[in-house]
Amino acid sequence: MIRLELFANRSVEEDLFDAFTKAGVVRQYTKIPVVHGVGSSGPRMGDAVWPEENFALIIWCDEAEARRIAIAVEEVKQKFPHEGIKLFGI
Repeated sequence: MIRLELFANRSVEEDLFDAFTKAGVVRQYTKIPVVHGVGSSGPRMGDAVWPEENFALIIWCDEAEARRIAIAVEEVKQKFPHEGIKLFGI
């Protein structure tokens, strides 16, 4: 089993889940609906200065599904290159 962690701007959440549904992946996950922090895409603090927020998914899957998830995430990143979509674990 592989543990994947995905952090992304809440603005692309629906697009990511649409891509996962289309690829038939990420049927089981843990979602952290609001995540604040600073990464390479800048601060996401949910306040007046840095109003954007991220969400996080923790996904346990086998290696084959992890590769399909990575492809689906990459497709969404291509559409939204500045939204701070990061996938860790693969």
